[in-house]
Amino acid sequence: MIAMTGVNVSAENNISYEEKDGYILVHQSEGPDLGYSPSSGVKIIVRDGFAFKSYDGTDNLLPYADWRLPAEVRAADLASRLSIDEIAGLMLYSSQNKLPMLNDTYGGTSFRESGKKAWDLSDGQLKFLLDDNVRHVLVSTVESPETAARWNNNVQAIVEGRNHGIPANNSSDPRHSAFHDAEFSPGAGGQLSLWSNLMGIAATFDPAEMRKFGRIASAEYRALGLATALSPQADLGTDPRWYRFSSTFGNDPELVKDMIMEYCDAFQSTSAEDSGWGRGSVNAMVKHWPGGGSGEGGRDAHYGKGKFAVYPGGCIADHMYPFKEGAFRLSGDTRQASAVMPYYTVSYNQTDENVGNSFSRAMITDSLRRGCGYEGVVCTDWVITDDPIDPGVHWSKPWGVEKLTVGERHYKALMAGVDQFGGNNVKGPVIEAYEIGCREHGEKWMRKRMEKSARRLLLNSFRPGLFENPYVDVSETVRTVGHPALMAEGYAQQLKSIIMLKNHGNTLPVASGAKVYIPNRQVPAMRNFWGGTDPARNYAPVDSALGARYFNVVSDPDDADYAIVFMESPKSWGEGYDPADKAAGGNGYIPISLQYRPYTATAAREHSIATDPFDGNTDRSYRGKTVRAMNECELDLLEATRARMGTKPVIVTMAMNNPTVMTEVEPLADAIMVGFSVQTQAFLDLITGKAEPSALLPFELPASMEAVELHCEDKPHDIKPYRDSDGNVYGFGYGLNFSGKIADARTKRYAGAVK
Repeated sequence: MIAMTGVNVSAENNISYEEKDGYILVHQSEGPDLGYSPSSGVKIIVRDGFAFKSYDGTDNLLPYADWRLPAEVRAADLASRLSIDEIAGLMLYSSQNKLPMLNDTYGGTSFRESGKKAWDLSDGQLKFLLDDNVRHVLVSTVESPETAARWNNNVQAIVEGRNHGIPANNSSDPRHSAFHDAEFSPGAGGQLSLWSNLMGIAATFDPAEMRKFGRIASAEYRALGLATALSPQADLGTDPRWYRFSSTFGNDPELVKDMIMEYCDAFQSTSAEDSGWGRGSVNAMVKHWPGGGSGEGGRDAHYGKGKFAVYPGGCIADHMYPFKEGAFRLSGDTRQASAVMPYYTVSYNQTDENVGNSFSRAMITDSLRRGCGYEGVVCTDWVITDDPIDPGVHWSKPWGVEKLTVGERHYKALMAGVDQFGGNNVKGPVIEAYEIGCREHGEKWMRKRMEKSARRLLLNSFRPGLFENPYVDVSETVRTVGHPALMAEGYAQQLKSIIMLKNHGNTLPVASGAKVYIPNRQVPAMRNFWGGTDPARNYAPVDSALGARYFNVVSDPDDADYAIVFMESPKSWGEGYDPADKAAGGNGYIPISLQYRPYTATAAREHSIATDPFDGNTDRSYRGKTVRAMNECELDLLEATRARMGTKPVIVTMAMNNPTVMTEVEPLADAIMVGFSVQTQAFLDLITGKAEPSALLPFELPASMEAVELHCEDKPHDIKPYRDSDGNVYGFGYGLNFSGKIADARTKRYAGAVK
């Protein structure tokens, strides 16, 4: 039964109560729906004929609970009421939460022994929510959409009755990328609509595709109980070796800016008709200021080996451009991306001190806030305040401030202008930073500094309506997420994201029912970016039933009219660092390769730009050293297939994570298609002409590894592109359809401006 004791129901406003699965929803004809848990102690009060929440159990309507007031006024009122202990919790952003939490306990026992559901809260989650006052939670993997929805509701019910009723602002990294063996059927739904990754959307060269994705993805986020997206990446992919290259929109400032603007507008706007904040809004946390794509030698700053971003071309302004002119100047009424994440990197010699961007007052307060007029939340990237371990070990990233204590690092980041600490579940170091500030500036000054961050953080919960209703309707979640219509939209975009690089002699399209040989893939065990090992696999890249819908698939190349070889771009061993080289007396640094066969870096810099006295390396050069690709067998397979097929056509489909040096691949293929996290079926639809290729390269494919070594890591369009045997140059904006090289309004707008 719904308890309404002491509530005056207004006939004029038609206030009514609906019992939902785990919460109560208050409807009113003039005003927002209010969701609350009957066990939380929240009380519904009526003022002037409108319903409001009372979080303190009284009949008082506090300003922050009055949804008629501007969000800025409400946030300021609530921030003034919070204790430092509560503000410290608000400044935390949790580490990743996988539902269920198999690495945690439930009531002191393992998940499997506990008898709990995947949506129940683990002991660790209860601790950071209740003891450390965490209200920003990162959700990574979930068992199902129902799990995500029910878990959200359980979290909200627990926190609603505590600490002024501040709701949990749950978030996610990008989660809509397709996987190769997912079959598309027009009548089938899924756990989420499946799209190419963001590089694939950039390859459409059509910002309207990004807008469509943002509308659909944000609706699915809210249905899952997610109100913040830890995306998009506004980084320019100017160095093709960078591990996170495939998560960017390429290396062209103008194209990236347009894509970023559409992404943020679509996620943050309530709907297509309403460009302001509301119940359908998802906060966009744009990253990584001032751009993480220029790590020296292509190395990544998750590790000490890649802590330095370098600017030999003097192009840091180009890297800031998608933020300044895109994310911070939205066309919609939300105006700016609600949060921004600086990257781990030290922007080498760009400010008065070489420290990680989140520790730099020049980079955050001076450049980001004053220079760009940015008013939103600044949240550090994950785990930057703990102690580092080794340049080749993935753990904390306190680059440039390694010698400070954990508390001092928090304080330095706060003084730089940071509002929030990513990947930190514990409030103690934030309180320690507050105490340092009190000693240096006085308690009144430091309280004001903390309250300023609290206002910004609370805004991102008020504006999407979380204070009014943080709950989600589980049945609606199941109906919405992965709906067949949304799946169809995602698949249509995948088809638009695949680039045809080569079509010698009009090899494509292949007639339906042709005899086709598709060799199995043999992928070796490979060390992954996070230090673990992905197991070896031997598998058919195309399911037999799926292949039979398109071709007469044969097992002997002698019987085939065509061969289709499925490949993945080269994966360089070590990602730029080898502990064995260090142990043998070297500096530990090795090249990152974009080719399959062993590569020796004879053209690399004789001396590195950045030096790092902290780990004893004053020179990080890898000149003359050799590295191999872990998946060299991909090229072995192509060569073997070419030999078996003789003069008969060989078609290559490549899942591309980084721009590949095509000198080894292109001469062996009659047709080449490149995709970015797409379903295998999408390749088959294009190969057989059920859809026509239309995508364009949002970056250059290098002519050689020497061209990569000679380019400036920070400079857009600075790499000599590959020219194939048909005379086509694989430069920015290049792509083929079945009629030949594409030249249209898109290439005129973007590629036409590139010299």
